[in-house]
Amino acid sequence: MNFETIDINVDGRGVATLMLNRPDKHNAMSAQMLAELTKAAWLLGADKAVRVVVLTGAGKSFCAGGDLGWMREQMEADPETRALEASKLAYMLQALNTMPKPLIGALQGNAFGGGVGMASVCDTALGADHLKMGLTEVRLGIIPATIGPYVIARMGEGRARRVFFSGRMFDAAEAVDLGLLARALPTDDLAEAVEAEVAPYLSAAPGAVASAKALCRSLGTKIDEETIGITIAALKERWETDEAKAGIDAFFAKTKAPWMG
Repeated sequence: MNFETIDINVDGRGVATLMLNRPDKHNAMSAQMLAELTKAAWLLGADKAVRVVVLTGAGKSFCAGGDLGWMREQMEADPETRALEASKLAYMLQALNTMPKPLIGALQGNAFGGGVGMASVCDTALGADHLKMGLTEVRLGIIPATIGPYVIARMGEGRARRVFFSGRMFDAAEAVDLGLLARALPTDDLAEAVEAEVAPYLSAAPGAVASAKALCRSLGTKIDEETIGITIAALKERWETDEAKAGIDAFFAKTKAPWMG
């Protein structure tokens, strides 16, 4: 498996480490990374030798959200192109969410925007206690649309309302309270905690695990083509607003958006 923005390693036990590998960009998501993550989910899901997948990020951050260059391209693109790019994130998350293998997240540093989305599709997510998270899209005049179904499915609407549209940062302890993380622990203990999550799956029948995960997903919040289409349309509409244009322009100009005090 040769990729440029991610790295995959499968050990002798069948434990695959899926690592976001743009450390110089704090693993911000580009169009290429979205495509590679989608392909990786398909390949790992189909690989009978793989028993468990651990999702993590190289360097200081798990994922800082969308790549700045990719965001600028969206601002300059036509509405149809924006919708297409939004769909890439939506379907990447869907691929990870429905992958027939247990997905364990190990988060450190920062997880913003789409990084919160990826944490939300993990079957279990663990975070270093220094972790900072946030759904910061509203600061730019846009919304956490395509990640929304996964975030709300994980938190529940009531808890999601605390952070989904405020744009505020929250720490690892609050992420546990919100249901995003199963545990927050010191960085030095994170690897051991991940191993403790991996171990039970190595004694479980892989087919039964896959079937149980599919059943669990089917009984939970519905995230189908219609749902995904609604989120893409909502983001496409928001991109066309004066707020979005002003927010993105201010971001790249390193100035305050008009609504900021």
